[in-house]
Amino acid sequence: MDVTLIVFKKDGSQKAFPLPSSLTVIGRRHDCDLCIPLMVVSRRHCQLSLNNEAVKIRDLDSQGGTFLNGERISDGVLKAGDYISVGPLTFLVQIDGEPEEIVPPRQAKAAPAAKKPPTSKAPPDEAADSFPEVEIDDSDSFLAELEDI
Repeated sequence: MDVTLIVFKKDGSQKAFPLPSSLTVIGRRHDCDLCIPLMVVSRRHCQLSLNNEAVKIRDLDSQGGTFLNGERISDGVLKAGDYISVGPLTFLVQIDGEPEEIVPPRQAKAAPAAKKPPTSKAPPDEAADSFPEVEIDDSDSFLAELEDI
């Protein structure tokens, strides 16, 4: 199974990050597989695990929470086309090249779609009402940190 996270920049451009292994930790620490050096991201924020059957996500007790399709989750199963939000960043989940069309979350949310069942056990007042604003610092140091995976 080939899994790629695609992050959207404020200017509309995007960057793809293929998952480096069957277990990927996202967080602020330099030893995370995907290092996001922003203070709003926990040191070890969330974890993605994959096998031949599924891609799972689990929040690692992060302060700001991990969001799947706009809802705060503790864990869940990812599908192609899902959106993961970690701090101010939103990633599109691409599995084996699907979806082919890469659409930023705000455009995807505006498009009519079938309502997905809730994936969160959090009370409704804790769920995110909308996707967070995506702001990626285009400085070389930030992109260099993300490239290290």
